[in-house]
Amino acid sequence: MVRLRGGRLELTGPCGADAWYIESHDEDDPMEVVKRLSTNLMGPPLLVHSTSWRRGPGGVLLSFLVVIGEDQAADLAGVPISRADLARNSATEAAKGISSNQVVEHALRHMAWLAQDDAAVRTALSPGWVAALAGYVPEPFRHLASS
Repeated sequence: MVRLRGGRLELTGPCGADAWYIESHDEDDPMEVVKRLSTNLMGPPLLVHSTSWRRGPGGVLLSFLVVIGEDQAADLAGVPISRADLARNSATEAAKGISSNQVVEHALRHMAWLAQDDAAVRTALSPGWVAALAGYVPEPFRHLASS
């Protein structure tokens, strides 16, 4: 869960800045599960977006960025988001290890691109959010240019 507070993006949620790990069943719509749990715990999110996937023990891990309003979950602690290098490998292989900071970095770069390219995302985000995302520049295929 990410919110804008005082012009800075921060991670928050019932587990603080830690990621939530939610199991779902084959018949569940993961987007609906994330939206429902977020709504039940903190009120309706401003935006829910799946940002990445990878194979994990026992199945596929989906990563979601959930944007909540600045006034939502005000009693929950938040941790300012710091920048991270993206997880990289070759042009045909996934990164060997991916930290949670790298997942957040990837998600925010993706969100920065969508804020420019997707009307629904642009409408959901405040001007403050768009400004906070301005430094998150997508770098598609950077690894191919250096090969």
